[in-house]
Amino acid sequence: MNPEENLEELEELLGEVEEENKTSPIIVEGEKDIIALRKLGITGEILRLNTGLSIPDFCDTIAQKYKSCILLTDWDKKGGRLCSVIKKNLENRVICNVTFRGLFAKLTASRTVEGLPSWIETLRKKINVG
Repeated sequence: MNPEENLEELEELLGEVEEENKTSPIIVEGEKDIIALRKLGITGEILRLNTGLSIPDFCDTIAQKYKSCILLTDWDKKGGRLCSVIKKNLENRVICNVTFRGLFAKLTASRTVEGLPSWIETLRKKINVG
């Protein structure tokens, strides 16, 4: 895939994330992930997993407040394990969208949410968009 197509797909994907984020919170691992998503124009609710709560307690809190969520843990091994554990803890209580996570993994050389802005910036420089 050439840089222009890649950038176009990523921007479309971010638009879909933004749209779904109007009704579902995004769950990320840490503060840097929140900052990265804000840089990319995501304005909805973003929840940080690393708050000091155990994963089951965190998931109980989510289940009490939401019907659905977007799981956007990093797409490295640790992020994959976290995604599985969170999804299992929310099973039959909250609908977890993991589609975006898989698509970002496929479309970027970055392995983390916090790396997305610099990956997109690199693509823009390659095609001189800004």
